[in-house]
Formats: sequence, structure tokens, C-alpha cells
Amino acid sequence: MVSPLILVNLKNYQEGMGSNAHRIAAAAETVGRESGVTIGVAPVFTELHPMSHHYAIPVYAQHIDAITPGAHTGHILPEAVRSAGARGTLINHSERRLTLAEIDACVQAARRLHLESVVCTNNDATSAAAAALRPDYVAIEPPELIGSGVSVSKADPGIIERSVNAVRAVNPDVRVLTGAGIQSGECVKIAVDLGTCGVLLASSVVKADDPEAVLRDLVSLL
Repeated sequence: MVSPLILVNLKNYQEGMGSNAHRIAAAAETVGRESGVTIGVAPVFTELHPMSHHYAIPVYAQHIDAITPGAHTGHILPEAVRSAGARGTLINHSERRLTLAEIDACVQAARRLHLESVVCTNNDATSAAAAALRPDYVAIEPPELIGSGVSVSKADPGIIERSVNAVRAVNPDVRVLTGAGIQSGECVKIAVDLGTCGVLLASSVVKADDPEAVLRDLVSLL
């Protein structure tokens, strides 16, 4: 059985930069090693290289642009993300929405470079559409619950179940993550029991006084 994935998005939180980011990465490495659960992080772009090389955890970019090397000042080149050591990338996060054509192009770029693609969606219909693009993961996150402290696993488990079924109906090889308000081991267990392969979360770990303790709780029922 493949280990569930706990993917921590550090966003651009002050608590997720510099030494704080490395404290979270070290905690992820320790808890992942002890529990056998895969715990990854998605840091700011400037941390991709040091985190990929200093910690034995999967590191993901928060975004890529579907461009090729050339005159694209200010864009995020997929090749640069791969060269920095990242395992994969988020695509279409609710805070960085893309058009369907852009999502498709980003997924294709990630596939070409052997980067895992995690396409974020907001409901079961968009989850099905994303699955048709053949990413590695679809991550369902109802935007109204993101950062709310209210877990999607408890507030709206139906959207998880519907999204899992919708994705499997389109492409059973695409794995499903869920997020928004995930904050405890119980939230993670409910999500996995509903058919997901793990969770995508942010503030409950990044803003915690003790990220390692939160991560231990998140994996405690797996």
C-alpha cells in the first residue's frame, strides 16, 4: 500500500520563511521517518533548492508557468523548478487560479520534466475536468474553508466522496488529495477513509508554535 501524502503548503506566510521554513522541513523529515508517512512541503521558490538538498522529504513548487527557456522575465520556469531539485508542483491553487488551457499546459510541462503535478480544484465537477488532463494528483479544496479552521473532512465530507468518485470515473490512475481546514489526525483519517491518498494543508502546521507536534497528530491515526 502506498503511503498517504501529507503536503504542507508554506504559502508566503512569514512563519514559513527562512529559519521557520527549515524548522518545518526538519519536523516533516523527523515525523515522516518515524511514522512511515510521506510528508512533503511546498515552500517559497527561493527555498526550493536548499530544502530539496538538505532534507530527505519531497519538495514541491507552489506554481509553475507553462513556458520554455527564453525571454520570460518574472515567470516560473518548470525547468528551473526541476533543476532546483523539486519533486513536483502545485497547479491552479485557489490563490493562483489558471484557465483550463493553462492548467493543461502546466500539467504537460510537468510530465515532460518528470515533475509530479498536483492540480487544485474547488468542487467535484472541476475535479473531474482536472482528472481528464492526467495529472498525478487532484487536490479538492472548497475555497470557503481554506484557512477557516473548519475541516472539509467534517464540514463537507460529501464533496470529498463525490470528487473521489468523479476522478475515478474519468481516470482511476489519478490520485486525490483533499484540503481546507485540515488540522488533526481525525481530519486526515476521515479523508483517507473516504478514498483520498492524503491531504494538502497550510496554516495549521505553518502557524503552529510546535509544527512537529501538529505533524505527529496529523499522522497519528494512519
